Amino acid sequence: MARTDNHIDYVEFAAEDLSAVKRFYGEAFGWTFQDWGPDYVAFSGAGVEGGFRGGEAPSGGGALVILYASDLDDAERRVSAAGGMITERHEFPGGRRFHFRDPAGNVLGVWTIAPE
Repeated sequence: MARTDNHIDYVEFAAEDLSAVKRFYGEAFGWTFQDWGPDYVAFSGAGVEGGFRGGEAPSGGGALVILYASDLDDAERRVSAAGGMITERHEFPGGRRFHFRDPAGNVLGVWTIAPE
């Protein structure tokens, strides 16, 4: 894959339990994983490459990573069924979204375009 200067290239999260976070994102979003030793796993299928650092609790603050879903209600059901906790829902001009906490404690968002 070609790399582009000044574009987001990789997203990395902390996760105390790598097997739980792999199960969650695999079930909720269909991501796939490549283990790189006992304390790191890379993910693909998310639109951007990234990984999880094992044995580390997430820290507060920082950027909010937001995923896109054409069917937001289905995405919310999948997140909940996989063990995520929905933390908020809201609408905004042009769309709506929800935020969730994954089993490792990371908070992400999922959004969709508002129907016309």
